[in-house]
Amino acid sequence: MAEPAGGGPRPAEGLGRVLVAVYAVFALAAGARAAVQLSTRFSEAPVAYLLSALAAVVYVVATVGLARGGRAGRRTALVACAVELTGVLVVGVLSLADRAAFPDETVWSGFGQGYGYVPLVLPVLGLLYLRAQGRPPRATA
Repeated sequence: MAEPAGGGPRPAEGLGRVLVAVYAVFALAAGARAAVQLSTRFSEAPVAYLLSALAAVVYVVATVGLARGGRAGRRTALVACAVELTGVLVVGVLSLADRAAFPDETVWSGFGQGYGYVPLVLPVLGLLYLRAQGRPPRATA
């Protein structure tokens, strides 16, 4: 398999490919949702809609980082997954603790409940995948 300039294999197979695909779908879904909400109902829940737009940007960055591979791609994806996990946890807690602050749902509301909790599980899987990719391969005897 070809190595990208930053070193390390591209995620062309297995979990890496699945993560890239899921992140790309979530980038598209969150981006489209945020675009519609921001353009048609911004005044109803500006914080919620801006958070959905932020989630879309984070998903795009994670997609690009994972697809790019190599040291720089892994670093980019690591930051994106960490930001995503932090966002899901913070917004999840706040959206349950103070429902009035979130009159409409974001991608991360209720820990991603509206998306089957995938926004909560996805960064954890991404971080585990990136951790495994950063380790040198084991020698077989």
